[in-house]
Amino acid sequence: MTDTALSRADAPGEAPAHPLDPATGAEYLAGREILTAAGLLGDTARFAYYGLDEPPKGEVLAGPEGPRPDRRLRAFLIDVATGRSTDVVVSLSEGRVLAQRVLDTAADGQVPIFSEEFGVVEEVVHADPGWRAAMARRGLTDVTKIRALPQTAGSFDEGDDERRRFVRVLAFRQEQEHDYVWAHPVDGIIAYVDLVERKVFKIVDEFERPVPEHSGDYDDPAVRGPLREGLRPIEITQPEGPSFTLDGNALSWQGWSMRVGFDAREGLVLHQVSLDDAGQARPVIYRASIPELVVPYGDPRFRYWQTYFDCGEYLLGKWTNSLERGCDCLGEIAYLDATVTDDFGAPQVIRNAVCIHEEDFSILWKHTDIFNGSAQTRRQRRLVVSSWATVGNYDYGFYWYFYLDGTIEHEVKMTGALFTAAYPAAEHTGGDDPHQAEVAPGLGGPVHQHLFSARLDMTVDGLANAVDEVDVHGLPAGPGNPHGNAIARTVTRLRSEAQAARRGDASRGRTWRVVSTERKNRYGQPSAYTLYPDAAPVLLADPSSSVHARAAFAAHHLWVTRYDPAQRYPAGDFVNQNPGGAGLPAYIAGDRDIDGADIVVWHTFGPTHFPRPEDWPVMPVARCGFTLKPTGFFDRNPALGVPPPAGHGADGPAGHGQDG
Repeated sequence: MTDTALSRADAPGEAPAHPLDPATGAEYLAGREILTAAGLLGDTARFAYYGLDEPPKGEVLAGPEGPRPDRRLRAFLIDVATGRSTDVVVSLSEGRVLAQRVLDTAADGQVPIFSEEFGVVEEVVHADPGWRAAMARRGLTDVTKIRALPQTAGSFDEGDDERRRFVRVLAFRQEQEHDYVWAHPVDGIIAYVDLVERKVFKIVDEFERPVPEHSGDYDDPAVRGPLREGLRPIEITQPEGPSFTLDGNALSWQGWSMRVGFDAREGLVLHQVSLDDAGQARPVIYRASIPELVVPYGDPRFRYWQTYFDCGEYLLGKWTNSLERGCDCLGEIAYLDATVTDDFGAPQVIRNAVCIHEEDFSILWKHTDIFNGSAQTRRQRRLVVSSWATVGNYDYGFYWYFYLDGTIEHEVKMTGALFTAAYPAAEHTGGDDPHQAEVAPGLGGPVHQHLFSARLDMTVDGLANAVDEVDVHGLPAGPGNPHGNAIARTVTRLRSEAQAARRGDASRGRTWRVVSTERKNRYGQPSAYTLYPDAAPVLLADPSSSVHARAAFAAHHLWVTRYDPAQRYPAGDFVNQNPGGAGLPAYIAGDRDIDGADIVVWHTFGPTHFPRPEDWPVMPVARCGFTLKPTGFFDRNPALGVPPPAGHGADGPAGHGQDG
């Protein structure tokens, strides 16, 4: 794992203090014993996924007065000798298997790719005579200098091929140990590897192009140039310590409280986010996560199949980085470790997987009044809960921000290496390829999208919520608008799941307001939080395409479903080689009522990336995300009580003085 420090999990200890706390190493081992006793862990069994099966919301919200929820683990098991895959749930409280189902892989799809499979592919490919011959025709006779990169296969109705568990394998040249492989793609050839039989069963050798020669090693002074001078240190200090408190996984800061969780598939998860208002803890979100990320590539030619579901196919959380003070986080930092498991269900710890800190964020509010002489400023700060994961060539930072004025923001920071291809000569493109950009001599960066799905299990002042779509628009001149200057808004209640599959519309300033149907503010309006969406395009693939069927969640900016504890993943439970139709399209098939219900809001966001030369050889961070703002949740600005900056206290009658 790149930049990730894994160690053996700590010795078994006490059971977690809260039913939503992540599974511990001791619990994973206990679950493994239950699976062994049930005859499910023979010598050829592997864990493709292993994690906490969270208890239903109602059981958790019952609190100490209700019965303690059962601690359960869910495992996706695969027999590497046969490919037989099983979805299993075990009860740690009862010490038994509660449920198990053998997958129909043609209909359900396959379990995620796991580490052992990544490790075996290069050995299999290097040993294949047909692949070696194809490399020799390209002048590449030393296969030890060719890296084989396994890629999930997708689902394209290709007959018998798709009845296998397989990957498509691309090649990159690496002459020396520290060569940057992304700079040297060996294009035009794909090896198909059966992961059960562990053999190459098909080779597609479509064309030959020169392997790009220019180095991409950004540690090499010849590539990066001299290091800059004159950047003096910036130090962030809090002499009295941070303002937040962390008790186990319970985090609190300036009225905010939440529980920080972690999952091998989703990565960072937040639970039970609430905000104190005059001594009352008011719930906002029960559970917040990014349970899927799809990266569809837009080159319709040789690599038409390139589409990656980083959570469902690769388990993004398992590739979480160990963070380093001074590099990934600055200031007074608290870290949380994360426990995942290896292919055999043995627990391992990712040290410093989650970073928690607070940071200054410029101006919170400011006013200089021309009548009463008051000149006051307050500074904004935010609580930051973040993690980073590396999946193949890309690095993703997931940042949850909580502000003093009740705002919640999620930001994804994307960096890393472009996925590259050999750029065709000018005589083949006319000097411009519509589906990729030349980022180095002879090296192309294909266009692609990064489409994230946020799952927001909303509880705005309780379980009874609804969603209003709010559009702003001008009005035509007329009797009620004689000067033509009127601006109005249209509010539409989304009453059913099918109606709530919506697209954003930046021309209308479209937002979605999650309202309580039981609590009103002092103006008689429902308390609410408004989702300000990312206005970028959703999935651009044609509706008839395979990727559209498999990533249907990405075809809309918004979905709203009635809460169901089994509906966790927007592309379905088993994404790898799934033929499509799973996840959100299936969840809304019953078109349930969502007006005044316990609802989950799903938001699709992310960029369409036409690479630039400036994105090579490593991409500067690009950002995307969304914001949730209180809208009538409070009766006035909740940040009035923030004190002035130190040394700039208000003075004069009623505080009408100079400030900040």
